[in-house]
Amino acid sequence: MAGAEQTAGPRTIGAEEEFHLVDAGTRRLVPRAPELLAQLPDDAYVAELQRCVVEVNTRVVTRLEDLSDELRERRRVLVAAAADLGLGVVASGAVPLSVPAELQVTGTPRYRRMLADYQLLAREQLICGAQVHVGIPEREDAVLAGNRVSPFLPTLLALSASSPFWSDGSDTGYASARTLIWTRWPTTGLASAAGSAEEYDRMVEDLIASGVITDPGMLYFDVRPSAKIPTLELRVCDSCPSVDTIVLIAGLFRALVDRELEHARAGVPAVSYPAVLGRAAVWRAARSGLEGDLVDIASRSAKPAAVVLRELIEALGPQLERNGDLALVDALATEILAVGTSAARQRRALRRRGRLTDVVDQLLAETAGSAPAIVSDDDPTLLHGYRADLVAGPGGRLETSVSWDEAVDDDGVPRPAYTGVLATLAGLGAGVLREREVQIEHEQRMDGVTFRVAGQTRAQLFPVDLVPRIVSADDWGLLSAGLSQRARVLDAFLEDIYGDQQVVHDGVLPAELLDRAPGYRSTGRWLRGTVRAHVCGLDLVCDGPGRWYVLEDNLRIPSGLAYALVNRRLLTDLVGEIAPRPEVTGVRRVPAMLRDTLVAAAPPAAGDDPQVAVLSSGWQDSAWFEHNYLADTMDVPLVLPHELGLVDGVLHRFRGRRRTRIDVLYVRMDEDMLLSSTGHDHQPLRPQLREAICGGTLRLANALGNGVADDKAVYAYVPAMTEYYLGERPVLDSVPTWVCAERDQRDHVLDHLDELVVKPIDGLGGSGVLIGPEADDRALEARRRELLTQPERFVAQTMIALSTHPSFDGAGFHPRHVDLRAFVHLRPGPGGPEPVVVPAALTRVAAPGTKIVNSSAGGGSKDTWIMRDH
Repeated sequence: MAGAEQTAGPRTIGAEEEFHLVDAGTRRLVPRAPELLAQLPDDAYVAELQRCVVEVNTRVVTRLEDLSDELRERRRVLVAAAADLGLGVVASGAVPLSVPAELQVTGTPRYRRMLADYQLLAREQLICGAQVHVGIPEREDAVLAGNRVSPFLPTLLALSASSPFWSDGSDTGYASARTLIWTRWPTTGLASAAGSAEEYDRMVEDLIASGVITDPGMLYFDVRPSAKIPTLELRVCDSCPSVDTIVLIAGLFRALVDRELEHARAGVPAVSYPAVLGRAAVWRAARSGLEGDLVDIASRSAKPAAVVLRELIEALGPQLERNGDLALVDALATEILAVGTSAARQRRALRRRGRLTDVVDQLLAETAGSAPAIVSDDDPTLLHGYRADLVAGPGGRLETSVSWDEAVDDDGVPRPAYTGVLATLAGLGAGVLREREVQIEHEQRMDGVTFRVAGQTRAQLFPVDLVPRIVSADDWGLLSAGLSQRARVLDAFLEDIYGDQQVVHDGVLPAELLDRAPGYRSTGRWLRGTVRAHVCGLDLVCDGPGRWYVLEDNLRIPSGLAYALVNRRLLTDLVGEIAPRPEVTGVRRVPAMLRDTLVAAAPPAAGDDPQVAVLSSGWQDSAWFEHNYLADTMDVPLVLPHELGLVDGVLHRFRGRRRTRIDVLYVRMDEDMLLSSTGHDHQPLRPQLREAICGGTLRLANALGNGVADDKAVYAYVPAMTEYYLGERPVLDSVPTWVCAERDQRDHVLDHLDELVVKPIDGLGGSGVLIGPEADDRALEARRRELLTQPERFVAQTMIALSTHPSFDGAGFHPRHVDLRAFVHLRPGPGGPEPVVVPAALTRVAAPGTKIVNSSAGGGSKDTWIMRDH
């Protein structure tokens, strides 16, 4: 920033911003700053320590509005030049994707010396900050002001917090991880409280003489008198993707300088505090941003960040008013309190889709000023996503009108069942709701409530939305009857096809259907004459009041129950204002119900005290948390394949010199992985399991070979099987389905490809699903070619307008598509398998812009309130 003398009127201000450079394709950091800087004026765009960072300086101005214009214009030029080189520009404390091995330090003598001296600190300097300069002509005043404003700087850091993720993609748990990296340098943090400019300069000389630094520019205190120009420089802040955030910080910082110099001249003592409290206040701001408490140093207490910020603005009112900044600062503060810090917005971006590239894309858009406007209006209902003036489609109609919303009617009014819940949540306000989200995520991290998406090495949190879903007693009565019926049908189907296959001989199912089914296995014949589908997970959707459909059957290793139970606990504990009412069915006994079902599955040889265990493949499994949770809440052991072995025809678990009998193994791992594993004796498990199962000493829940019932082509025949096995009409409809292996059905699909949903018969987690009405011509043509060459791999279904449900997006409630995974247990009974419907269900929430609800597609979940029948 060019220097300028202070004149009458507001003090001059200017800013320096540091920007990360990322590859436009991979969104990873790239060391191409020299190439970019060669295309830019060298008076405003300069190199930084890392070659993946560019610094930009504004001109000196006096009005905040002019600073805003300067920042936007400098960014516009930078973004345009970067785009020409295939680069993107990100203003944030850190970016979640980098390739450290490829990063390079800028090759100036000063920066090479810094790398040699500081080593790890310089190599890991993958961070960017924003600096604000306030003009102070007299150096004595600059030193004095720097001492006095320090207690208030943590609030400015909290405003800027924009680095929740580190370069390896991990969530650090902090709003400003940059602060943690930054404060490792020897001359960062709170400065020594020098009593004069002479004392300050002597301190600088001593540091240089010590050899710790080589020049005054290496003083990185949170606030410092500039070594080159007559300003006081604020250095504590993260780089900010939103220009408005920098403008807000600049206005507050200038007013702080004004007030403290005025107070000093009037003899008002500075706020006194121990240095350790100052460091604690900075840490707290870096930890929570605006989404938690801050340390109010003046009162030496913790206060909500919104209160601290508002009290600061009120205290600086006279200075802000005199500078002409009060209205703008107040408006910008209101906005950031409504929409949250960049750190909070980044985490929401990851929650929405589960991809770090989406986080970088959001940062790119915000930095360039092209991000969609964030709603922060005064609507007290927070139903932003349901307002026609905000989300109107063609002709002014609500875009959500194609789907029935379970909680809000077509006029944007909450339905009776949701009136109280939505009003209570809205009454808390967006800021408080964001704080509750942070608290929920904190609890999830402590408890390890994560899942692992296939192909990713990093486990991630399973997002929980704040708005519970309510399933009426009437709907649950219908669902319970339909779920019980369907579980019985599918279990009968499994027993039949692994036996006499009467369903095929009688022409209900074509014989070739089993030949094409990936889940049809010879291992299914190891067991006869007992329950096979002990735990069924059935996915349900609805498109209107009381209109429910079974979307998928899961009888192999259905998951999700633990997350449903944890969701209830999290919302009850942390959003107590909407704690479930007495008429909501409790879930406390659900783990005991599962244990009872597993005990009931035990073979007669188990005697009166069957031993149950949960089997997992280990921590790399996507549902590792659930395996641990269920084992713990059922009070049964969690075992791994290498702990198993056969002794006298009975399966045991071996731990050291101890061994314990296992009669029922609740299998939570892939069948092929299990059968290819080795046991305690390093011998293959397959023959040992077969001997125990066929010998009547072991039951697996669920049974081997159950995957055939999950087959999407088999799904098409469940209505016919219901009449065949039970002599009943289905209580719950299936979605109309075409099996593309059948020539006439495939031709129908090809003729209506843009109207149907086409799925691989073995697709898991929503993979490979083509939603015809939402697909572009290229995707449709690719699927058309697949249907012509490999039709047996696919089924097609009618497009169901999945219902929507309000979800909190950080600023308000928006409709998101949902489904429901319900669970049915089957236990042996005198007249055949007896169904028990579990009074807990997992509502899964799709990411914005998609109907695919699976967690692997970035979906989240909700607490599900099942109402009692009075």
